[in-house]
Formats: sequence, structure tokens, C-alpha cells
Amino acid sequence: MLYCVIFADNPGQEHLRQRHMADHLAFLAKLGPQMIGAGPLFDGTEGHGGIWLVEAGNPADVQALVEQDPFWPTGLRKNVQILEWRQVFRNGQRV
Repeated sequence: MLYCVIFADNPGQEHLRQRHMADHLAFLAKLGPQMIGAGPLFDGTEGHGGIWLVEAGNPADVQALVEQDPFWPTGLRKNVQILEWRQVFRNGQRV
């Protein structure tokens, strides 16, 4: 199944993002094709969190991935929301 994972960051903790970015990116790369996409969210020029699109068996598997992310134990993340995503369009075509 596909899951959309929406992260909100704690205000004032942006320094943690830069400190742990290399480890975070290495972690995402290790997930290989399971990680469909990932990236930051912005409100204008200010970062406010991020989104993952990930393939997993169930929400508990996704939560386990979230907790393995080097960002997780740092205090950067305010919260995380895990939602099943059902894709109906890709490249302008219905799937």
C-alpha cells in the first residue's frame, strides 16, 4: 500500500535539520524503491516540515520507518500523520 506521511516541525528547531541532514538523506536512500518520494514543506521561504510517499504493508510499518529516521529522536518533529494514499492519476492518466 502507499502511504503519505506528513511531518510538522517544532518551531525554533531548524538548526536540528541542518545538523542531522546528511544522516537523514542517507537513511532515505537506504530505503530504495520503498521510498517513492520525500521532501520539505514550505510556507513561503520558511520550512515547516516534510512529506514522504512510501510503500509499506501497514501503518505500523510506516511508523517503524519514521522512528528509524535520524530526525525522529532529535526533537525536530512536532508530529507525524500517516495516511493511506490511493493513487488514481499518474502522468495525466487514470490508473
